[in-house]
Amino acid sequence: MFGYRSNVPKVSLTTDRLIVRLACERDAYRLAEYYTENKDFLKPWEPVRDQSYCHPSGWQVRLNLINELHKQGNAYYFLLLDPEEKEVIGVANFSNVIRGDFHACILGYSLGQKWQGQGLMYEALQPVLRYMFNQQKMHRIMANYMPHNHRSGNLLLRLGFEREGYAKSYLRIDGNWQDHVMMALVNLDWKPAI
Repeated sequence: MFGYRSNVPKVSLTTDRLIVRLACERDAYRLAEYYTENKDFLKPWEPVRDQSYCHPSGWQVRLNLINELHKQGNAYYFLLLDPEEKEVIGVANFSNVIRGDFHACILGYSLGQKWQGQGLMYEALQPVLRYMFNQQKMHRIMANYMPHNHRSGNLLLRLGFEREGYAKSYLRIDGNWQDHVMMALVNLDWKPAI
């Protein structure tokens, strides 16, 4: 298949308090624990999740698909982990990666309830955004948030994202269509891959 990569990229970024790396097959238990522990907390902010999100077997299947997306360069699913890589603190996903004349993707993220208010998502997203711009050659990274999610809106502004629009009934969150503020971060120094 044209553009198919034979190997999963090996990406592991270190910050002052975190290891941020691509999810892999061995993360099934960690991810099941993260979604089980944060099920009620994340519910108002995410699409309806089936029970497989709370079981390692469900994550094993999902991680096999994620691994293929990584190989193809169509998505990048990062985990925010403690320095010993024992616990998932949060996730940052770059999905719908399009190259060609667009070179763009969509950022989604979540952080566990007990880690809120410590600046950890900001700390994690800075190097991951650099990776997506510099290594994956993205020109535009889009992220959207519900208008009442002030914490998410403030995070995106702090990271340099700019408001580009407002979408009515954009995404089904917790079973209901929700409006979203459309944000984007553009790499003004973009150069094509050599």
